[in-house]
Amino acid sequence: MATFFMFGKYSLDSVKEISPERTEKAKDIIENAQGKVQAMYAILGRYDLIIIAEFPGIREAMKASVGLNMITGISFATLEAIPAGEFDKMVSEIPDG
Repeated sequence: MATFFMFGKYSLDSVKEISPERTEKAKDIIENAQGKVQAMYAILGRYDLIIIAEFPGIREAMKASVGLNMITGISFATLEAIPAGEFDKMVSEIPDG
C-alpha cells in the first residue's frame, strides 16, 4: 500500500455541510476505493484539511479524490509520499556520474 496526502480546500457551500456524518461518509468513500484512512486533520493555511490514507495505487487514490469532491464539494490535491528512509535508500542507489 502506498501513502497519499490528500489536501482539501473547502468551497463556500462545502463549509455549510461540515458534520460528523459527512466525515464518516468521507471515510466510507476512501474505504470503497480500497483505501485506509491513517489520519484526518483540520489545518490552517492554504488548505483546510488533510487526510493521510493508504491506497493500493494511484488509480484508487484518484477514485477516492474525485469521489470526495463529488460527494462533499471539497476539492483535493492528492500527493503520493514515500517514507524518508526509503527516499534516502533510493537516492543512495543512484550511481555517481
